[in-house]
Amino acid sequence: MAKPDDAGDAGDSRPGHAAGKAIRDDELQRRSRELEAVLATKRTTRPEQSGGSKSGSMAGYGKALKLSSEFIAGIAVGAGIGWLIDSWAGTSPWGLIVFLMLGFGAGVLNVARSAGVVAEFGQADRTDREK
Repeated sequence: MAKPDDAGDAGDSRPGHAAGKAIRDDELQRRSRELEAVLATKRTTRPEQSGGSKSGSMAGYGKALKLSSEFIAGIAVGAGIGWLIDSWAGTSPWGLIVFLMLGFGAGVLNVARSAGVVAEFGQADRTDREK
């Protein structure tokens, strides 16, 4: 039967092999301590959540409800204005179609503004002037 040739094999009982393994273990422990120290500093600088996971999920539901209601409100207002214009001007169904599309665009814009993806009107000009 053949003997293992690799120094990392479990069947190796040479005297130098134990010293090499001890050096690798010491190096591993040193690197592990350094990693723990870095992680400990990162954990202390991160802001703590006061409410826990239950409070965070409820805040998420609140934000989702706010965003969905803004989207639906934009569509409903657009449809309402289109229906009123159609009944007043007799242009049925074109006013409803046009204002429904405008309401959809306004709803998407409201959601993007609330989510912080799009800046409010005129705020981009202020930040460019301040620089």
